[in-house]
Amino acid sequence: MSAAPRTDKPAGRFRRLLDRLSTSQEELESVELQEDSAASGCTRIAECSDRQIVKVTGTLRTVTLRPRAGVPALEAELFDGTAPLDVVWLGRRSIVGIEPGRKLIASGRISMSHGRRVLFNPKYELRPLGQE
Repeated sequence: MSAAPRTDKPAGRFRRLLDRLSTSQEELESVELQEDSAASGCTRIAECSDRQIVKVTGTLRTVTLRPRAGVPALEAELFDGTAPLDVVWLGRRSIVGIEPGRKLIASGRISMSHGRRVLFNPKYELRPLGQE
């Protein structure tokens, strides 16, 4: 007799509930963000490579004003559940709607800076507040 194939998914409603209760909030949010990324047809940030043109989605974790070479630059960290991405708008001190916790879709060319993925002056679309 052969053994039944084993899956990573818990079987049964009670097992799923128990699994959900034993998972941290951060892990649950990561899974939700990954599902959202897949549903919107975007590239997962962890799969992005240097000089690649991408469309990514996620939640802004942090937003800071950090001058670069004497020019104002608004920097935000976008997270999609797989990896962080630094999004930088050069010459901007603030952008209405760009704030921590906000979901957005960004597109442009990825570059690598100090071992981190960066997207400079991306095209972006803020996700409606009701969908957060």
